[in-house]
Amino acid sequence: MIAILLAAGAGRAADEAPVRLAWPQSDAGYSVTFLRSISTPRDLKIRRGFFSKLARIVAGPSKRSRGLLRPFSVAVDREGRILITDRAGPAVHILDPRRKKYKRLDGARKQRFRSPIDVDTDTRGNIYVTDSDLGKIFVFRRNGKFDRFIGDAGGEGLYKRPTGIAIDRESGRIYLTDTLRHAVEVLDAQGRPLERWGKRGEGPGEFNFPTDIALAPDRVFVLDSMNFRVQVFDRKGTFLASFGKPVNEPGGLFRPKGIAVDEGRKLVYVVDAMFELVQAFTYAGELVWAFGHGGAKPGEFFLPAGICVDAEGRLLVADSYNSRVQVFRPRPARQARLVRRR
Repeated sequence: MIAILLAAGAGRAADEAPVRLAWPQSDAGYSVTFLRSISTPRDLKIRRGFFSKLARIVAGPSKRSRGLLRPFSVAVDREGRILITDRAGPAVHILDPRRKKYKRLDGARKQRFRSPIDVDTDTRGNIYVTDSDLGKIFVFRRNGKFDRFIGDAGGEGLYKRPTGIAIDRESGRIYLTDTLRHAVEVLDAQGRPLERWGKRGEGPGEFNFPTDIALAPDRVFVLDSMNFRVQVFDRKGTFLASFGKPVNEPGGLFRPKGIAVDEGRKLVYVVDAMFELVQAFTYAGELVWAFGHGGAKPGEFFLPAGICVDAEGRLLVADSYNSRVQVFRPRPARQARLVRRR
C-alpha cells in the first residue's frame, strides 16, 4: 500500500488533469498537475508560416522533422522560449509560444550535430549545446545563428564526453560535466578553462560517470550517475554533502538522467530513467515527493531524461521514448485528499 496525494478537482483549468504522486511523504503538502504534452509545434499553436508552406509546395516535403523524436533535455530561457535537444534529429528545437514561432538548429554549417545532449542559455539569450560524440560545445546567438565552438581544436573536440551544462547568468561562468573524464569543468564566459573538479572514485568529490549539473545561488548539484547519488558543492568546488542510494524505495536512484533546481521552493528535482519518475528533494537531500511510472498516458514516462523549471515554477520533462515533453505544475496541496493505491 502506497500513500498517494491527489489534487482536489475544484477550480482546475480545463486542460489540466490530476497526476498521482508515487511515494509522497504524508506531510509533503504538494500536488502535481499535468498541464500539457508537447510533441510538435502545433501543440503550442505554432503553425508553419506562409514562406515555409510555399517552400514545401515547391520543393516537396522536408526531410527534417519538426516533431520530437528522442528529446533528451529541455530548457526555458528568459523570454519563455522552450529549447529541446533531440538526439535522434539530431537537432535542437526552439519553440516560442508567445510569438508563435518555431526554429530548428542542426549545428554549424561545416559541422552538424551528432549527439546533442544538453542546452542552456545566458543572459543575452546565447544558446549553448553540448555534443557528446563531437566532444565540444556549440554556441549560437539568440536568433539561432551559429557563433563559435567551445572546446574545439582544429576540428577535434577537447572533451571526452560533454553532457550536462549550466550557465551562471550572473558571472557567465559555464559548468560542464565531462562524463568520461569523471569531472566537472568550470569555464569563464569566453569558454576558457578555470577549474576542474573531481576524478573517478566513490569518495566525496569523486565521480563515476556524472551526467548532469544544476546551479543554485550558492550551490552546485552534480548528478553522479553511476554512484547513484547527487553531490553538492559550493561555487568554489568544496564538497558539502551527497544524497541518494541504489535502492528501489523512496529516495533511491538507479539510472538518474536529469537534474534541475527550483530556487523559489528550494527543491532539487531528479529524473530517473529506470524508475521512470521524478523525485523532489530538499537541498539537504530529504525526499519531499515524487510522481510517475512507466506508460504513455499523462504523468507516465518511457525512459525520461532531462528536466527544467521555468520562471513560473512549472516542470518540463523530456519523456524521451514517448517522443514528447510533458509539462506539470507542482503546488501546495491546500485541498488534497489522501487515498491509497493497492
